[in-house]
Amino acid sequence: VQLQASGGGLVQAGGSLRLSCVGSGRTFSRDAMGWFRQAPGKEREFVAAISRTGGSTFYSDSVKGRFTISRDSAKNTVYLQMNNLKLEDQAVYYCAANRNAILSAGLSYHSNEEVYELWGQGTQVTVSS
Repeated sequence: VQLQASGGGLVQAGGSLRLSCVGSGRTFSRDAMGWFRQAPGKEREFVAAISRTGGSTFYSDSVKGRFTISRDSAKNTVYLQMNNLKLEDQAVYYCAANRNAILSAGLSYHSNEEVYELWGQGTQVTVSS
């Protein structure tokens, strides 16, 4: 059972990238899924999350309005569309799965990395000026 993140790369500020996170080994259609990132010298931070049903999404203030998280349960895949990228978005991005997510939970729950029990390997996003 694993998560495989991809789609990172080099992009100019103002550009766009779409990250993908594919799950394998079991179905992730009933998991809450999250994206986190870690820049050099900084702690890992929450970026976005999507609820088990896909009906609710959550974002950090720093990416709200620019990033969109979505899921395709048939493909066992979660996406992170990143638009208007800024220099400060440069980081390694990780996807994570929470199999036992609380259905009615809000941002404070989904942004807590401790609720996620499975993590992908990370994909590098580099933003140039």
